Order: sequence, then C-alpha cells, then structure tokens
Amino acid sequence: MKQDTHPDYHFINVVMVDGTTYKTRSTMGKEGATLNLDIDPNTHPAWTGGNQTLLDRGGRVSRFNAKFGGFTKK
Repeated sequence: MKQDTHPDYHFINVVMVDGTTYKTRSTMGKEGATLNLDIDPNTHPAWTGGNQTLLDRGGRVSRFNAKFGGFTKK
C-alpha cells in the first residue's frame, strides 16, 4: 500500500451560529482548528422545515393532476 496517500485526519472544533461548540474529526486545517459556521441545522430552513406552503391556484399541480390523474392508483 502506498504511504502518504491519505490526508491528515484530526480533531477540530465546530462553533455553531448560537455559540455552541462540538468536536469532530476532519481534514480541514490543523489539529485543534476552529470552524465557525454561518448557517447550521438549528437555524437554516432547509433543516428546520421552514414555513413554505404550496399554493396552487389553477397552476401546474392542477394541470398535472387533470392531465395524468387517471394514471394514479386508487
């Protein structure tokens, strides 16, 4: 097996938006480096579910259902 083919895998500190921290292993930086997140699972709508709703007023969903509604299993 070739030597020195894998990057250095070490512990770093991750700082979330709200200030909480945790340790994880990474190839980023050096041992003990700090990664400050701009977005995280506690604050970003992609992880929290957001507050988006689907509004269809005779648009694409209705046209799709009208065109292909007979193919659905009942």
